Amino acid sequence: MCGRFVVASAQDELVGVLRVDVVGDELPPPSYNIAPTSTVSIVLDSMKTDLPTRRLEPARWGLVPGWAKDPKIGVRAFNARSEELEDKPMFRGALAKRRAVVPASGYYEWKTGDGVKTPHYIHPADGGPMLFAGLYEWWKDPEKADDDPDRWLLSFTILTRDSIGRLGSIHDRMPLFLDADHADAWLDPTTDNVRDVLDAAIDAAPAVADTLDDHVVSPAVGNVRNNSPELIEPA
Repeated sequence: MCGRFVVASAQDELVGVLRVDVVGDELPPPSYNIAPTSTVSIVLDSMKTDLPTRRLEPARWGLVPGWAKDPKIGVRAFNARSEELEDKPMFRGALAKRRAVVPASGYYEWKTGDGVKTPHYIHPADGGPMLFAGLYEWWKDPEKADDDPDRWLLSFTILTRDSIGRLGSIHDRMPLFLDADHADAWLDPTTDNVRDVLDAAIDAAPAVADTLDDHVVSPAVGNVRNNSPELIEPA
């Protein structure tokens, strides 16, 4: 699973790497201890025009589907198992038309051994960005006026799959990693071959995982109030 991650890069770096056309307002600053319900920058391809427009937008971590009566449902939907998406009403609609990429610098995972949980920081060996496959939804708050700019909530979930290799020795699940080519295909809202796109991403993720490094970090990361560059330093 992925329950904490890091975005240490400035927003302008993400714009260049993912060829973003439009940058949203009030994007969150870098963070070293992102937890569910936090606001994070995600990339999506919008179809407000004849051609998809790639956007970098702030979104809340924890998917809230449009039919939800309460946004609290997102608290338990910060991850989604990639092999179960088509069977879950929570994720089925978003898989078809609302796929996102979640840029990160790395993520934390806890390895359990002898009854002790040890946090690891997992990140690209070359220091480049890490891309997670995600889904997004828009939710309209029925208690707010139509002209209230906060009436619409953009939220997302990060997809996971079974872990492989060294990552499998840390935890049995890992985020569904994307390389640049699969990120483009994943974002395309015009594709009719969603199953093929998902399968290709699942199959390609191990190659990305093989390029990652990890090291043990301080237990301080377990407290969401701690947020500084020291959290990603080797313990």
